Amino acid sequence: MRTRAPFGLLLCLLPVSSMAAQQAPTPEWLAATVDSVAERYQHEGRVAGLSVAVLHDGRLLLARGYGVADLATGLPATDTTLFAIGSVTKQFATVAALLLQEEGKLSLNDRVSKWYPTLTRANDITLRDLVGHLSGYPDYYPLDFVDRRMAAATPTETIIRRYATGALDFEPRTRWSYSNTGYLILGRILERVSGVPFGQFLERRIFRPLGMRHTRYEPDPAARGVARGYNTWALGPLQPATPEGGGWTGAAGGIYSTAGDLARWDLALMAGKVVKPASWKFLTTSQRLASGKGTGYSGGLSVGQQNGWLLLSHGGAVSGFIAGNSMVPGSRSAVIVLASAEDGGASSGITRAAFRLFFERPAPADLAVAPDSGAGDEELTPPTISGPDAVTAAKTLFRALQAGTVDRSTLAAEYSHFLSAEKVADAATRLGPLGEPTAVELRGQSERGGMEVSLVLFRFEGLAVRALMYRAPDGKIEEFLLGAQ
Repeated sequence: MRTRAPFGLLLCLLPVSSMAAQQAPTPEWLAATVDSVAERYQHEGRVAGLSVAVLHDGRLLLARGYGVADLATGLPATDTTLFAIGSVTKQFATVAALLLQEEGKLSLNDRVSKWYPTLTRANDITLRDLVGHLSGYPDYYPLDFVDRRMAAATPTETIIRRYATGALDFEPRTRWSYSNTGYLILGRILERVSGVPFGQFLERRIFRPLGMRHTRYEPDPAARGVARGYNTWALGPLQPATPEGGGWTGAAGGIYSTAGDLARWDLALMAGKVVKPASWKFLTTSQRLASGKGTGYSGGLSVGQQNGWLLLSHGGAVSGFIAGNSMVPGSRSAVIVLASAEDGGASSGITRAAFRLFFERPAPADLAVAPDSGAGDEELTPPTISGPDAVTAAKTLFRALQAGTVDRSTLAAEYSHFLSAEKVADAATRLGPLGEPTAVELRGQSERGGMEVSLVLFRFEGLAVRALMYRAPDGKIEEFLLGAQ
């Protein structure tokens, strides 16, 4: 639920010149490469199981499961094992809204006040704003761990009231900022309009007609055939993840599926078998701010281009899982990677390999699209933070974890609770022996939930450690999670 594109996707796109100079990889090469990446991440203990599928020129080249569905039992992950797809769910919610719009039952230009008159600025915010992350409603799930409030089952209506009846983060349509809250609201509206629970609508209108036999909405995480989610702490071994409580995922991230089923979904979308041309145009066109600036996002899909090809993509992450779904409609191609771990390296590595197939030649003139220049830059600018710069703050906390002691006055309350004394001691046993890093680099910054998001890389001899750090404007660290690069 926390990302809009596969982790590291923008970093993993190869330069056009290098791809054009290479011979087109074969399907056999692709399969061997995917096998190699999957096996490496399993061997290193960074992922328990994977579900991978690759489409090219409308043909399914690969659809496999890797690793195990459950570390405790050793049950293998197969091509029918269900994995959480997180925010990839959002493209299904957007399509559901488009289907109802095609039937004249709603319009994306309808005001939220039609169904929720008491929400903040409900008469000024449209369904289009909800799906495009332009509403200004604060995001209830911006971080990468399940905090105390999210561990408890909570009615979705309660969550909506809590996060959509206070102050907005910004004036509607003046910025782009990812918000799961908007999709919870959308899901409830879809239920009211269709007259059935959202899961039933998906089953009747999408899953069953497309033959997605291994796709479920909010299944029991402990059910047979469902992969278990895992996470790690400070380079440690995989541990069972704490799932979100009931009510917290919904239309923002509640679907479980297989890569093979998502390949069916992608191909049907690209072939015009799901929505009408006008709806497809919406899905493939970046929404714009009131200023006219492009956001690089339609609804449930990031919209970009590579080597002239239109690229549609979205990532997802719920506790213990990470997912990525990328489509190239011009060549009827797609790559889907679902993983039962929160390390995005396997996803980006497999995506990078598949993209060599997708983009090895420039798009033909009749399919080529121009980049939306500057899309998404201004609205992702992080806020001004009180205190030291990001690298200094990250180095200070990293050294504290190496020493086994932290200054909790620098931490936000929920992260301080997450960072228990046991976790601090555990981190010291693994990070302490690394010594001083040879280099510390700021690899990128953005905004999420009104916070500064920084990706900081610590380099050691033979090892690079990635730190994902969130800071509030007051300088408090809301999140600091570490993983091997």
